[in-house]
Amino acid sequence: MNIALIQSYIELGDPAGNRKRIFDLMEKAVGANPKPDIIVLPEMWNTGYALDRIHELADQDGRETKDSLSAFAREHQVQIVGGSVAEKIGERIYNTMYIFNRQGNQVASYSKMHLFRLMDEEKHLHAGDQAVTFELEEGLKAGASICYDIRFPELARGLALAGAKVLFVPAEWPHPRLNHWRTLLTARAIENQMYVVACNRVGVSGDTSFFGHSMIIDPWGEIVAEGGEEEAIITGNLDSSLTDNVRQRIPVFEDRRPNLYIYK
Repeated sequence: MNIALIQSYIELGDPAGNRKRIFDLMEKAVGANPKPDIIVLPEMWNTGYALDRIHELADQDGRETKDSLSAFAREHQVQIVGGSVAEKIGERIYNTMYIFNRQGNQVASYSKMHLFRLMDEEKHLHAGDQAVTFELEEGLKAGASICYDIRFPELARGLALAGAKVLFVPAEWPHPRLNHWRTLLTARAIENQMYVVACNRVGVSGDTSFFGHSMIIDPWGEIVAEGGEEEAIITGNLDSSLTDNVRQRIPVFEDRRPNLYIYK
């Protein structure tokens, strides 16, 4: 499967401008040869971290985001892992990812479970409370994770135990923690013998600088593709059979002893 990661700049508090930018880059991605089977977007691409205005900026019930991503997926016959957006449900704001198949049908959604206190997420957003897996074509099972979630290995392991062979990670991960980003993503791939596909934003927002380095990492922990620090479309391939091969060669899951992983 061919994948395109939209490593974009995000303007703080400008949903209309950000939507145009993202969709222009998506149009460019589907015009490439080979055309991607899956497009992946970054975290909070509609608003950025304009948390002081998030109640007025968030997408009500995600309607505009879902309608536009669905139409794009259907028109271009491409699967979309829609990064995440600020979604307003009632009076609560969530950081939510939507996933669409080639027919434009929404197959899953996931709201970020772990809120990042260093960016005051917990003061403005409501945490999701359910881990999510979903199926891509060819029966490839995937798991959802957003940014700070990758610091919690229990989540990735649980998704792998549920059958996920690829973990998608949209993010707004800033300097100076590039080494953390690359190390944590690689660790999640190696320990769970799964692909990790991570799409990070670029650019400066307020006092925070985001470094990109979107990555596709295979189940051996080898980097298939990695971006730099500029806006770009990062491409690479997934081979679902590789996950099975790695898990057979080093039977980590068969050798687990979870009844002993309890400490008093």
